[in-house]
Amino acid sequence: MIESARKIIEDMVGDRGLNLLINNFGALIWQGFPEVTEEDMLFHFSTNTVGPVMVFKEMLPLLQKSAARQTSGMSVSRAAVLNISSGGGSLGRLVEETPKSLLSIISYRTSKAALNMAMRVAAQIIAALTIKDQGILVVSMCPGWVKTDMGTDEGVLEVSESVGAMMNTLSQVNESHHGAFLNRNGETIPF
Repeated sequence: MIESARKIIEDMVGDRGLNLLINNFGALIWQGFPEVTEEDMLFHFSTNTVGPVMVFKEMLPLLQKSAARQTSGMSVSRAAVLNISSGGGSLGRLVEETPKSLLSIISYRTSKAALNMAMRVAAQIIAALTIKDQGILVVSMCPGWVKTDMGTDEGVLEVSESVGAMMNTLSQVNESHHGAFLNRNGETIPF
């Protein structure tokens, strides 16, 4: 399925390549510990972690084509991967004061932490050998708690607020943000 999507995109972009891949994977089932099941964990990891990594891998040749059209700098206009993550995937933000309701999504939170690590590895380790030298920017971003089917009506942001802030931030990211985990306003979130 991912290969089919790449072929469709490749037909559309041709020799220009793909300058922006938005990896927006998100599945959430409320299940805490110790109720969590192996199936629940695997579902979240397959969707929220493995999916974005495999899409990035498949789209890499198209991103490389786009990046090769410019010779310096890293930006969305050259070639970038934006991974939609979650502040829930931040180990640094998990404190004793964390609301108990947010602890009842163990699989979602750990899958987003794994996504952040996978993309950090792609940006920092693998990138040192292949991607960074080619100008492909890799960034993870938290859109905030948005009023969507997944975020529910309890979300604090409208979709337009979140997307507007993310678009503004995305237009400003550069090589100094390579491998970063940011919120929608461009502020660094601790891993």
